[in-house]
Amino acid sequence: QVRLVESGGGLVQAGGSLRLSCAASGRTFSSYAMGWFRQAPGKEREFVATINWSGDTTYYADSVKGRFTISRDNAKNTVYLQMNSLKPEDPSVYYCASATVRFTTVQTMRYNYWGQGTQVTVSS
Repeated sequence: QVRLVESGGGLVQAGGSLRLSCAASGRTFSSYAMGWFRQAPGKEREFVATINWSGDTTYYADSVKGRFTISRDNAKNTVYLQMNSLKPEDPSVYYCASATVRFTTVQTMRYNYWGQGTQVTVSS
């Protein structure tokens, strides 16, 4: 069983920054890609960013490209999401997820373990 625990969410002013962390346990973290997704009230969960098993390949949703950065530290079994220039449309519950594959993927169906989510709120 894999456990993913997100942290780092909170309230920030528009234009500000937050850094989310996701600590993983239960299987070989470094063998699989990781991803961040988000879900706003009344909306479907959407892809935000993904990183491959080694950390040298990343991919972002157009809505966050240039503002968010995903990274991972395999020695610490942790994946991060640095969020800069936060906008009023960014507030959501942010989830990290562990994929079934080693390469980057935007497909929700390729993620088989999910964290409980962390709330990000942006004030204008």
